[in-house]
Amino acid sequence: MTCPQCGSENAYHDGSLWNCPDCAHEWTGTDAATAAEDTAIRDANGNVLADGDSVIVIKDLKVKGSSLVVKGGTKVKSIRLVEATDGHNISCKIDGIGAMNLKSEFVRKA
Repeated sequence: MTCPQCGSENAYHDGSLWNCPDCAHEWTGTDAATAAEDTAIRDANGNVLADGDSVIVIKDLKVKGSSLVVKGGTKVKSIRLVEATDGHNISCKIDGIGAMNLKSEFVRKA
């Protein structure tokens, strides 16, 4: 996003406001692009995820109701973003485990 006051492309989002480090301008950024960006599902590094992306699990995850564990470093292909139910907003199929839901905070974009 560019700063509306000086046009700098160094603007960053800090909580509820956008900030420009070049001219110190702060604004809310309530336009449609910002609203869509705020509701986007992001990985652990802040990258926006989309349907069909591949992600890598960043830590060992226990599978509820099973003795199986999804190991950190496991690559998951063709994810599907779903409405977050109890925080699980990624639907996927993992080899050797099957279909399951993951939280986006435990994956990074591949």
